[in-house]
Amino acid sequence: MEAGAGTTPSQTVGPFFRLGVDELSVDDVSKGDNGPCISIEGTVFDGAGEPVSDALIETWQADSNGTYPDARSAGEFRGFGRVPTDDNGRFRLRTIRPGPVPAPTGAMQAPHLVVAIFMRGLLKQLVTRIYFEHDAMNEADLVLNMVEPARRRTLIATRRPGSGETFAWDVHLQGQDETVFFDV
Repeated sequence: MEAGAGTTPSQTVGPFFRLGVDELSVDDVSKGDNGPCISIEGTVFDGAGEPVSDALIETWQADSNGTYPDARSAGEFRGFGRVPTDDNGRFRLRTIRPGPVPAPTGAMQAPHLVVAIFMRGLLKQLVTRIYFEHDAMNEADLVLNMVEPARRRTLIATRRPGSGETFAWDVHLQGQDETVFFDV
């Protein structure tokens, strides 16, 4: 049935997805770790290349020593971040640069953040990773090497020129520059 005057168009999630998100934001993950502070800035784009104003970016990461915090961890560092996009689809997260972590095989994984993306229209979150440009460990990372070489760039945050420790990383939900998402 086509939506007409006086009817509400159907949505899979919403229309109240945005309510309460700002109160749940954790946009500074750097507290409690003495590692190098960084910022990650970007924009979430839909399949038509338009900014998504109601996405939520959640991150999970190890500390600067490569240890994931848990309930027994001492200190303030929790490794979890959550930030909504603004009206222009932009987000900014302040954190620490994570250390390398062991893979299930015992090899070391390159420093990365695990990312979950939530938004109106998704029944299940999208899961991806953020790696950092010019990290020597990227070449041997087990997960990054499962991605075809031409698409790996969608997982790499690049340092913004002249910005110190600010990295740029955009999310493209569909299209030619679609970000690599993992089936978890």
